[in-house]
Amino acid sequence: MTGASVGMGRATAVATLGDRAAVARGSAGLAGAVDEVRHAGGEGLILPVDVTDPKAIDRADQPVVDAFARIDVWVNNAFAGVVAPFPQATPDECRRVTEVTGLCCVFGTRAALSHMLLNNRGTNAQVGPALAYRGIPLPSAYCGAKHAIQGRNAFLRCELLHEGTRARTTMMQVSVVNTLQFARVLSHVPGRARPGTPVHEPDLAARAMDHAAAHPRRLAVWIGGSTVAPPVGNALVPGLLNRYLAYGDDAQLDESEHAGTGTLWSPADTPRGGDFWAPGPFDVESRPGGAQGMDVPQPSMGRPGRLHRLWGSALRTQDVPQRGRFQLGPSRGVWPLRAGGRGKPA
Repeated sequence: MTGASVGMGRATAVATLGDRAAVARGSAGLAGAVDEVRHAGGEGLILPVDVTDPKAIDRADQPVVDAFARIDVWVNNAFAGVVAPFPQATPDECRRVTEVTGLCCVFGTRAALSHMLLNNRGTNAQVGPALAYRGIPLPSAYCGAKHAIQGRNAFLRCELLHEGTRARTTMMQVSVVNTLQFARVLSHVPGRARPGTPVHEPDLAARAMDHAAAHPRRLAVWIGGSTVAPPVGNALVPGLLNRYLAYGDDAQLDESEHAGTGTLWSPADTPRGGDFWAPGPFDVESRPGGAQGMDVPQPSMGRPGRLHRLWGSALRTQDVPQRGRFQLGPSRGVWPLRAGGRGKPA
């Protein structure tokens, strides 16, 4: 798991419990994540690695194999972002976002496949929001990196099928989650970046990501009804969707908060920083995990840039059990299946 010191990465690492979690990134957050894994009865391995360094990634996979005998699942979740009009984002900033968010998937997947192909088993899981299919104003470098991840995942899945191996790759399209992601981006605009709605808790995404990574039967798994809206809208009414998103940049900013310097060049959990754990600052408006998660709001056209509410209202997302199975169903978003069996939608 890359990017495991905070947010969804950390929540997913802890959710694996006894399945053992090998985590990679900064310092204080990694130590806290591993403590949680061990407290829950699992095993953790700390690997502080710069995910933009392919040689460092190649060196990191061997300790995992030495500790756990093999690599069953490799999750590419590292993230960096810049919020700015495209001309104001510097070339170095765009390059850094592309390396951390995009190329880390190339380096991580290559390192993992070197072992998975030998064992004829294993799953590579790429974390990508719906922005992999439809970009929005301001986070241009991030949207571009996620779009590239989606394209590489599609080609790699086809290539692995061609090779006849049981190693697999899948995309996990995650809805808006209450993490520190929005406070850790570098911003060139007034106000702090903030998510749209609905917002879900990290543990909800973690359980779905854990299952999706272990059962990569699909090209992509959609976690949360609102993730389906951008690709559906892009396929049916691309012009209309483009106009809505073009005027929705105000919904991405909280003018009451000051913009931060972000963690583009160094992690926040340094000796001068601290352990930031998984959840973010949007507890008041977030929908809790567990059985209350992933319901979709009623349609609202009251504010530009939120067309996903209209599309999301056409989807029906069931409650999520503590330990169940997830799969994509026609026009129903993500189905939680009955634990221990294939089940069927309610």
